Amino acid sequence: MTPFSWTNPYPWPRRPVLAENAVATSQPLAAQAGLQMLAAGGTAVDAALAAAITLTLVEPVSNGIGSDAYAIVWDGRQLHGLNASGRSPAGWTREYFGGQKAMPTRGWNTVTVPGCVSAWLELHRKFGKLPFEKLFETAIRYGREGFLVSPTIAGQWQKQVPELKAQPGFADAFMPGGRAPRPGERFRFPEHAEALEQIAKSRGEAFYRGALAEKIAAHAEKHGGAMRAADLAAHRADWVAPLAIDYRGYTLHELPPNGQGIVALAALGILQHFDLASLKVDGADSLHLQIEAMKLAFADARRYVGDLDYMDVRPQQLLEPGYLKSRAALIDVKRAQDFGHGTPLQGGTVYLTAADASGMMVSFIQSNYMGFGSGVVVNGISMQNRGATFVMTSGHPNRVGPRKRPYHRILRRRATGRATASCRAWKSASNRVSRRRRWKASRAAATRSFRCPMTTTSSAARS
Repeated sequence: MTPFSWTNPYPWPRRPVLAENAVATSQPLAAQAGLQMLAAGGTAVDAALAAAITLTLVEPVSNGIGSDAYAIVWDGRQLHGLNASGRSPAGWTREYFGGQKAMPTRGWNTVTVPGCVSAWLELHRKFGKLPFEKLFETAIRYGREGFLVSPTIAGQWQKQVPELKAQPGFADAFMPGGRAPRPGERFRFPEHAEALEQIAKSRGEAFYRGALAEKIAAHAEKHGGAMRAADLAAHRADWVAPLAIDYRGYTLHELPPNGQGIVALAALGILQHFDLASLKVDGADSLHLQIEAMKLAFADARRYVGDLDYMDVRPQQLLEPGYLKSRAALIDVKRAQDFGHGTPLQGGTVYLTAADASGMMVSFIQSNYMGFGSGVVVNGISMQNRGATFVMTSGHPNRVGPRKRPYHRILRRRATGRATASCRAWKSASNRVSRRRRWKASRAAATRSFRCPMTTTSSAARS
């Protein structure tokens, strides 16, 4: 078993939460909703879904029922990837956006078919254990009874109001009393709760083919949007095989395009050709190489990544070892550069994670793209603005077009390798503690926040 070092090289006061069952996300109320599912005998996926559904209400500044979603699930034996991002309306032809030099960033003409509801359905169908409707109970209760808005979310809320208040439905939904809620104020959103209830009872049918779909299509038509009921009915989420790259004893897994997870893989493939271990951790020389590698990887992503059905190179070509070696050769260790894309050989949110005692783990992203997204709200459903990432460049794989997935600037990942042994060590150690003591400790940890150098999350744990 590979030993795990508890030495923290950073002056950071937080420590990991150790438990057999855990949920971590950006809002404590959502983490607690997930923990409740684990206590009820649910799987890690049940917990993740309850947290994700609750996040649509308690963190509306980043996600909503009208978001897109991605997930990577480890079932104890193998990885499963899910791409539930939506496609553009059939009416988004080149002529529809004729004369525009760039995509809009707000309003109905940025909204692709929301995919997160389909993600909830697919994940529950494949890995869920509890009744589907149970996963919605906490979110529905908060929608009807209200919840106290946290200071961070209140600040993000207020910052977006000036730009979005004129969008159809936004003020009625998110500006009670004519303004954004202040920290500590109770926010109620009964229309949101009603939409969740319809989704739960119909197992998503209401959203894609029923009453909610009809309301979304009617709202779009009334306000100049192209989305129609047929676009919603045509949506599907896709199970996909994650891409992977080995890096110094670890394997990093990412979902394939239309997302930009391939950027992280390419950057690591480039960094394989440098002796980072000989450089000071987080020193200028080490950071320079990492930044240059990411610049190279992003340059390729901006040129080649889009809907997988429209890309003119395959993802594996961008990760081909010889190609990445040639990209690494472009880095000057003494100066920063502005890189263009290469030429491979032919042949961008909320995050949450959950794990349970059986070994199941899920990494889940649910995202509007830009804050509240499009600003459009339909019967409690806030709509994302993922279509804003399309481009107008002729011949580009990410050029706007009908029934097409846009480039997504978000990453979902899972690393395997030495860390797996460490996780087993934590579990073994926790088994030596009495169940009574571990339960008391987990109760204390249920609302504890912890921080890592890259993000802030709230964690809930139950042993």
